[in-house]
Amino acid sequence: MNTAQYDAQLVIIGAGPAGCSAALMAASLGLTSVIVEATGSIGGKLAFIKASENIPGGWLTGPDLAAALTADLNRISSGCHLITGLAQAVASHDDRVEVLLADGRTVTGETAVIATGVHPRTASEAAWIKHNSSNTFSPLWRARPADLSGPAAVLGADRPLGTWLRGHPEFDGILDVFYTAEDKYKVDEVFADARVRLHLVESIEVDGAAPRVITAHPMAGRLQQFTADTVLLNLGSAPGSLPGLVQGPDGYCPPESQHARITTAGDLRSARYQRVITAQGSGAQAVLTHYYSTALTPPARGTHG
Repeated sequence: MNTAQYDAQLVIIGAGPAGCSAALMAASLGLTSVIVEATGSIGGKLAFIKASENIPGGWLTGPDLAAALTADLNRISSGCHLITGLAQAVASHDDRVEVLLADGRTVTGETAVIATGVHPRTASEAAWIKHNSSNTFSPLWRARPADLSGPAAVLGADRPLGTWLRGHPEFDGILDVFYTAEDKYKVDEVFADARVRLHLVESIEVDGAAPRVITAHPMAGRLQQFTADTVLLNLGSAPGSLPGLVQGPDGYCPPESQHARITTAGDLRSARYQRVITAQGSGAQAVLTHYYSTALTPPARGTHG
């Protein structure tokens, strides 16, 4: 008989939509859980989503949904404990999983749901962007229209561009968007927006002066130069993997590739399904996968430590 003692039956890493859905599903099944969240806040990047028309239930903005998730976790607080801490690695054993935190603590569970999501790619990760190493650019999704009073350039045409435009109907300026053929299929949703000028390029160079001068190398034609007061990044995301997870060739961590005591949920799984609603469903599915698994022996109940 398995006599291992755990901090909780499920250790959930990340309190975004996937992690919160995992905790709610666990509670509905009578399972205890610990959520480890680096920021200590609920909802992850929802705070920066101003428009969310594709989420059922009437949550028209990300902050609205984040507030609802916070209320849900408060409702199940007797079976779910929130820990503020940065997860650094996950280790799987025959009878348990261990999550090592940056402060030296270790959280143990019968199984782990890893929902660490993604982080924005930097300009240094895009081979088509040449820039001075001292340059730092903010992500588009953090920008406020009030901060964009002059010419603004966006590097990359990832889909948050359309979300940002829908979420800020008050923005009446122009965004010069530079993108490569790799992102060509993504511009359809903003093609008709008069606030966007699209520039398909092979590469660009951004100097370090303010205002910045962008030299664009178009797919066909002569070099062009643009001046921008603000340069924003919209290059997509990179997976927030942890040591102990199995990564695919693209760096993402498919659930089916992980150890039997570990599953992944949310944006960490794949580059293709990065939507709030798919993250929520995958968090619940991860817990059900554990619940119906016959490979693990039911544990002895531990404490929330």
